[in-house]
Amino acid sequence: MRVSRLCWTVLSTLSAVACAGNYSSTTTSSTAAQVTASSTTSLNTITSAEARAGWRLLFDGKSTAGWRAYGADTMPSGWQAVDGLLTRVSRAADIITKEQFGDFELSLDWKLEPGGNSGLFYRAVEGLEWIYHGAPEYALLDDARHNDGKNPLTSAGSVHSVYAPPRGVVKPAGEWNTTRLVAKGTHIEHWLNGQKVVEYEQGSPDWAKRVAASKFAVWPKYGKAMSGHIGLQEHGGRAEFRNIKIRELK
Repeated sequence: MRVSRLCWTVLSTLSAVACAGNYSSTTTSSTAAQVTASSTTSLNTITSAEARAGWRLLFDGKSTAGWRAYGADTMPSGWQAVDGLLTRVSRAADIITKEQFGDFELSLDWKLEPGGNSGLFYRAVEGLEWIYHGAPEYALLDDARHNDGKNPLTSAGSVHSVYAPPRGVVKPAGEWNTTRLVAKGTHIEHWLNGQKVVEYEQGSPDWAKRVAASKFAVWPKYGKAMSGHIGLQEHGGRAEFRNIKIRELK
């Protein structure tokens, strides 16, 4: 990441984060900037300032401890820790954190192969055939090469099939993107490379109208949970993740 892009990312975060809900905008903006900056230095680490602000790692760069397959007790072999990256290396399954989270702020870096497709699920509940029958998905995509990139509603940064982000924010396949996700009560924000790309109120009339018009209308538990697991999608192809950090919001 060039210095000019980093400075823009930090300034954008500082100016926009006050919209994130009823928690300390000062604390959120400063720690968000620190998390963004840290992705360019030491991998999979927490600074002392981040620790004081409540951040912790969901992936230490060495093992897949703390994760398991959706609907199972074990981790599929197709997901491995490779050179400090949580990597989908072969056919596997969607994976989730063993812990559950309600109100939180999450940050991670991700990179896909050309034409790649993955997803970040949140507030995921089990007992369903597929994770996306209940959990909203932050789409992770190579917009330029994957067919889903032709539709804003399924492009990178979208709430898949529900809310569309602006175009041109995602970086090309083979480059690192930084995602930030804020969930505070019904208020949800999707950030991509320092820019807020989606903001919505879970369960609002607008949300309900959009869900009813989407493929998720047939699954009554979709988007209803206010807490649950964080998930990463198995969608074929190599997907790499690093600097997966979370802090719970009070």
